[in-house]
Amino acid sequence: MKKLISSKMGFFAIALILFWIKTYVIYATEFNLGVSGPMQEFLLFFNPLSSGLIFLGIALFAKGRKAGIWIIVIDVILTFILYANVVFYRFNSDFITFATMMQTDNFGSLGGSIADLTAMHDILYSLDLILLIGLFILTKSNWSTVRMPIRKPLLVLGAGVLAFTINLGLAEADRPQLLERAFDRNYLVKYLGAFNFMIYDGIQSAKTSTQRVLADSSDITEVENYTKAKYAEPNPELFGKGEGKNIIKIHLESFQSFLIDYKLHGEEVTPFLNDLVSDQSKDFTYFDNFFHQTEQGKTADAELIMDTSLYGLPQGSAFVTKGDNTYQALPAILDQQQDYTSGIFHGDGKSFWNRDEVYKYLGVNEFYHEDYYDMSEENVINYGLKDKPFFEESIPLLKEMEQPFYAHMMTLTHHHPYLIDEEDASIAPAETGDGSVDRYFQTARYLDESLEQFFNDLKEAGLYEDSIIMIYGDHYGISDNHNKAMAEITGEEITPLKNAELQRVPFMIRVPGVEGQGTNHEYSGMVDVMPTLLHILGIDAKDYILFGTDLFSEGHKDFVPFRNGDFITEKYSSINGTFYDNKTKEVIEEPTQKMLDMKETVMQELELSDEVLYGDLFRFYTPNEAWEPVDISDYSYIKEEEKGTTNN
Repeated sequence: MKKLISSKMGFFAIALILFWIKTYVIYATEFNLGVSGPMQEFLLFFNPLSSGLIFLGIALFAKGRKAGIWIIVIDVILTFILYANVVFYRFNSDFITFATMMQTDNFGSLGGSIADLTAMHDILYSLDLILLIGLFILTKSNWSTVRMPIRKPLLVLGAGVLAFTINLGLAEADRPQLLERAFDRNYLVKYLGAFNFMIYDGIQSAKTSTQRVLADSSDITEVENYTKAKYAEPNPELFGKGEGKNIIKIHLESFQSFLIDYKLHGEEVTPFLNDLVSDQSKDFTYFDNFFHQTEQGKTADAELIMDTSLYGLPQGSAFVTKGDNTYQALPAILDQQQDYTSGIFHGDGKSFWNRDEVYKYLGVNEFYHEDYYDMSEENVINYGLKDKPFFEESIPLLKEMEQPFYAHMMTLTHHHPYLIDEEDASIAPAETGDGSVDRYFQTARYLDESLEQFFNDLKEAGLYEDSIIMIYGDHYGISDNHNKAMAEITGEEITPLKNAELQRVPFMIRVPGVEGQGTNHEYSGMVDVMPTLLHILGIDAKDYILFGTDLFSEGHKDFVPFRNGDFITEKYSSINGTFYDNKTKEVIEEPTQKMLDMKETVMQELELSDEVLYGDLFRFYTPNEAWEPVDISDYSYIKEEEKGTTNN
């Protein structure tokens, strides 16, 4: 044993075994991968082996004691990558991709507090490294100083390739077309491992970067044919009813629909929003089966989807990786069709999510960012300006905008890790013991109070009565890593189906002069908002390539795709490859052909949307004779008094 430990191959074997065990433990305890059945259990255990053999095996090419140093350095790098994914996953329920690493200004969207996402037991993930370093110090004097025969490291690498080949073959047998339709990164990590996924993602990133170069005008034809076939005729009773009205779109950060009518400690968490959506309210129509459709891009994806009726990308954010694409977005369409002025209001840095660049490509006229607000210490928490001063200071800016306007108001306080000053908290936290979940209700109440204040200010400013008002939640606030606490909150076990149902976010709309419908139970998603608004304004959506359909149309398509390939309908859902009956909550063991066909339709729709973004296909499409491509030189988001300074 002493001789084995004191040899390079022995040291390598120990490092490999420790790495293998650590990686498997992290897979099993930190990631919710939905492992089921003996084959998936085996693959989860087996897949770290190929990565360890290949990456650590590279060190064996080094001469003498350098091989031990290389093994330790490579192990440290692999551990760092694995732990970075652990921290990222705790908030995002997702894995780091090359696309997310490009988001340098806001990498990780870790909710403003990495410390909040770490745990005391994380130190255990470095124990193997400490042991290896100690072992190397004790035994290095016994190591041979000559280089190992080349056949040995080659044999190790060959064993790694063989292990991966076996792994991939078994994975494809259990999950056919695993790599062809890889929207769900949980599947790839479960079957292939985090490190093999990293290599796969790198290959895919390189592949997608070439799609724009290779694309041509023929590629848009299939997309156009699909969206034209999906088009739903407008509701004649609503078509054009909002023409010429101001539009105020209010973005509720991290707000999930379960908050509506929820009581904590006997108190309504969101009393103002509850009143807006009550059956007694005749102002708003509230869609209670409306789902967010975001992925890694979160807030930025929500903006993209709502203003383009495209899906976000499967990796990263289009705002960052495809920010200079050609777009045919709502701000530009409303400007060209009905002379609308568009403005986005956000109490944060203008470059966050690359907004100060991508908004130009969307045709946004004005961007009111942190330079326009009082960002003094008492007004700021977590990611930026608190919601109450944000809304209060936005009123004068709204009043200055040329009418009709399209104004997008983006809140911030209700964002992970849901920090709130004591004087701003008007409801006690929940008592699950999970800090993020417990504080979630306090910042939701603060947001609700901010919204009530904003409505009162709009009315006082004379902007309420003549404005279309849309309110929506942008994405989930509580990820499935908090299922234990959420089970206490909801009183239900958080099954895969229940987790999908929790992806509901509010969407409500008020059209001046039109009586609200109260609660509308139509199943819908973010891609449906743009065609709905166009029809309300009297603009026929059929001219444009849109993946959603009008929410008020009799022909509205009520299946809701999620970005990972799952989907939900009124009667059944497809989650992680399993079909569920929405009413009984039971697994559907034998899906009908209609269900299977719907799954194919969902996959096709997501793939076509990806083709538009990766290939920048809108540069080949002209919606109508009046359309003019956006000229980004027409837009600047430097505050007026700063422009003179810049010019000087």
